[in-house]
Amino acid sequence: MQITHTEEIMAPTTQDDQQAVTEVIAGLVDAWRRHDADAYGAAFTQDATYITFVGTYYRGRSDIIESHRTLFAKYLAGTQLADEILDIRFLGPDTAVVTGRGDTYKGDRPEKLTKIQTYTLVREPSGQWRVAAFQNTKRKPVMEAISFRTAPGLIPAAQR
Repeated sequence: MQITHTEEIMAPTTQDDQQAVTEVIAGLVDAWRRHDADAYGAAFTQDATYITFVGTYYRGRSDIIESHRTLFAKYLAGTQLADEILDIRFLGPDTAVVTGRGDTYKGDRPEKLTKIQTYTLVREPSGQWRVAAFQNTKRKPVMEAISFRTAPGLIPAAQR
């Protein structure tokens, strides 16, 4: 995991901040493991936005909770959540952007995670870090490979 600071802002952060942000993401994975929609939703701010990999837009903690209550009972019953943090950037003392990979699964954890995720976390006045915005995008490896082959300038620097 890479932890960086935006050059223009240079947010002073502590190991405690980094740990607290990481623990929020770990808490989401744990709540998913238990299929606990209330605990999952508690990690989000009251007015959080949540965009699924199919493009569904949810606004507010209660919408996130109720949608996950339904998902855990139906389409995602019995699944686990795999998550891998790629990068944490602090944009100020109370804002962090986390980029990662994730996936849902049954049985063995997949080696390759098929979704790219962005979490924007904020520190609330109480000191609690919560997710204010979440974006989940399903990767399309075949389309990516075709794009990279036909237009090599599209290859991210980290993959060169």
